[in-house]
Amino acid sequence: MIDLHTHTFLSDGELSPAELVRRAEHAGYRAVGITDHADASNLDDLISALVQFVRETQPFLKIRIIPGVELTHVPPGQISGLVRRARQLGARLVLLHGESVCEPVAMGTNRAGIEAGIDILAHPGIISEEEVRLAAANGIHLEISARFSHGLGNGRVVSLARDAGAALVINSDAHAPSDILTPNWREKVAFGSGLTADEMERINKTMISLVEKLVPSTFFA
Repeated sequence: MIDLHTHTFLSDGELSPAELVRRAEHAGYRAVGITDHADASNLDDLISALVQFVRETQPFLKIRIIPGVELTHVPPGQISGLVRRARQLGARLVLLHGESVCEPVAMGTNRAGIEAGIDILAHPGIISEEEVRLAAANGIHLEISARFSHGLGNGRVVSLARDAGAALVINSDAHAPSDILTPNWREKVAFGSGLTADEMERINKTMISLVEKLVPSTFFA
């Protein structure tokens, strides 16, 4: 079990980073990315706090913690600069809140994030065939979301990604303890989105490889 999209009370989640990590570890997770919402107003403080938490806490745990961020409702023209800044500040994982079916994300956000080299385009339910092909060409991962509202676009994402050969990941977008995925619920989200068992296996391998790239470790050997 790996989850690369979660939130704590550093933005709008319910749990502290420590409690989120402990609950994920107890649920059998091998790695968890903490990716709180950010824009230009809180990016510096958020990543600084999270990087410090990971630096001081990781030595005591087996679960791998990945310090990250989810840039959210950022004007498309500002995205590339904030992606660069996030990485300079120490974020190992950069998500962008994609053009979702349930929120008024600005048009052009998906393309701007893909061109800026984010790691994961989160729940991009409103995405074009051209943008999916661009994501595939640039190695950007598209998210299948277990969050009820954002998950409404999962079927489209799976279908277009399959045709274009784009890489997929499955994440919880957890904001509360009840959002932390069990293996059974994760499987239901996957199959309900139209994924096959073989595609699920490829996604699992993709997520392990992504974690290895973001935080190299013998943990997954």
